[in-house]
Amino acid sequence: MKSSLSSFAVLATVAISLAFQTDAPAQDGSPAQSNTTTQPATGSKAQDFKLTAVAGSMEGDVRLSELLEDGPVVLVVLRGFPGYQCGICSRQVGELMSSAKAFAGKNAKVVMVYPGADDGLEARAREFLKGSNLPEPFSLLIDPGYEFTNAYGLRWNAPRETAYPSTFVIGTDGVIKYANISKGHGGRTSAKDILANL
Repeated sequence: MKSSLSSFAVLATVAISLAFQTDAPAQDGSPAQSNTTTQPATGSKAQDFKLTAVAGSMEGDVRLSELLEDGPVVLVVLRGFPGYQCGICSRQVGELMSSAKAFAGKNAKVVMVYPGADDGLEARAREFLKGSNLPEPFSLLIDPGYEFTNAYGLRWNAPRETAYPSTFVIGTDGVIKYANISKGHGGRTSAKDILANL
């Protein structure tokens, strides 16, 4: 009888421990959100998507599968508009743009996704750029209503949050060569690390 009670106590302790791990806070102190959609990972096939470009080297609807016909794609998911323009995102984009010639030399397209609610997202995206022109091979795409963000399992569904900042390097075969999904506001991938994986 004592043995059975001991075994039960051990199992209960493990279950409680796992429950607390699931609800652990994110790096910035906000609650972590469970996500039933599988997030993209290195070695997996990137799910195709179609989003609208609002700035940069592309115009109108952009489909991932068509981009991959011309070379690898660097997919950068920004925080978009969580009620304000993200300063860390601005610094990240500036750092990436400083290596524009290196990305072009690798024949890679750099596609940045700006997610948010439907209303006024295009205007917010243009505001984020502060009137600057994106150099080749950069483009800014909007994800109104989080359709892409949800499909990729990147929705950060918490107050004043939008998407987990993420970077993916996708080969012409559609396979993800590099993936970095940050569960906080920091942890962004540098241009140097992206270029090393192209």
